[in-house]
Amino acid sequence: MSAENAASAKHRATRLVFGWQQGWRYGLMGLPLAFVALPLYVVLPNYYAREFGVPLATLGAVLLGARLFDAFIDPLLGRWSDRLYLRSKGVVLAWAALAAFMLGVGFTLLFFPPVRELFALVIWATACLMLTYAAYSALSILHQSWGAMLGGDEGQRSRVVAWREGLGLLGVVLASITPVALGLPATTALFYVALVAGWLAWRRAPAPAVVPRPRATASLWLPFSRPAFRSLLAVFMVNGIASAIPATLILFFVQDRLQAPAATEPLFLGSYFLCAALTIPLWLRVVRAIGLARTWGLGMVLSIAVFIFAAQLGTGDVTAFVVVCALSGIALGTDLALPSALLAGTIQAEGDQGHAEGAYFGWWNFATKLNLALAAGVALPALALLGYAPGARDEAALQTLTFAYCLLPCALKALAGTLLYTLIIRKSP
Repeated sequence: MSAENAASAKHRATRLVFGWQQGWRYGLMGLPLAFVALPLYVVLPNYYAREFGVPLATLGAVLLGARLFDAFIDPLLGRWSDRLYLRSKGVVLAWAALAAFMLGVGFTLLFFPPVRELFALVIWATACLMLTYAAYSALSILHQSWGAMLGGDEGQRSRVVAWREGLGLLGVVLASITPVALGLPATTALFYVALVAGWLAWRRAPAPAVVPRPRATASLWLPFSRPAFRSLLAVFMVNGIASAIPATLILFFVQDRLQAPAATEPLFLGSYFLCAALTIPLWLRVVRAIGLARTWGLGMVLSIAVFIFAAQLGTGDVTAFVVVCALSGIALGTDLALPSALLAGTIQAEGDQGHAEGAYFGWWNFATKLNLALAAGVALPALALLGYAPGARDEAALQTLTFAYCLLPCALKALAGTLLYTLIIRKSP
């Protein structure tokens, strides 16, 4: 048996033994990564606007600039990740530890700024965001690439991603509760504990067996030479923008459109993410029946229906919005667990497994960050231009907020579903 065939056999064996023990060891790092994502992408805009009085237009510009920086470095980080994976598991984990440390430092400096004057605060926030985003991206790409290299069929790939995203959702639930229940200092301490635990578990996770390749690392642009990747990325980006807009605006909608008490915010966010986590195993059963792409499409249809209902809500509709959060959380499960599994299958089908995961996930994360940047950098200034400001009670301003939070995402989800059917489902065997 040749060395390449032996490596392939070992790789197949690794795929076959990926059970729950291997799953939680690999997936636990997803918890702190998701734990930090909610404060960065949901809490931060509202926190800086209300706590420090940063104008929405200024805040939108800061978030857009920092997130664009973050997006554009992701492909480079992906290429760097591929080079690390050519060396050894120990090298990958050592760099992951450094990235985790820098992520913790950046998060702390961002939420506990030593300055209050507006100009200095804006500069500080921009610099800290760039540091935090860069560390987050490096750690995420290393972790995602590891999982994609484990390979397998649709069921196997979806299980790998489900462990990462399922534990990530647990992290999000914790992040939605702890800032209100325990305060930001305790939240930060818990985040550090989760980072250390995630890294220690990752050390004991099954390592992918990389098949030797004649070339060192894949070209940065290799993924775009694959039509299947281009199609999947198009669907992912449109769907991602549809999800990023309500994620950016949810606290504004809760506080001004619903005028709900602050104590209910953890209930909304917690029900959203908890339902997503609890229903991922059910979605995996659907995957076995109809496949990854069609299951993702079902999640899109459910999300559209829920947000059309949410557009009818007004002051005091707290119970109804809990139902909205729970049902949209169920739909979220497909967005979290299935696209990355489809990407892993694309890498495998194109023969790029074992040497190009970083390049693929670099561009994948670029798309994710670009979606978030557009949501914050366009939606917030647009709302300000159309007459909405935090604390508004004018009906016209609140209708503008409702359109941006509920109906615009529905239109984008419908477009994403159309692209999914046209570019992927209709062309699948």
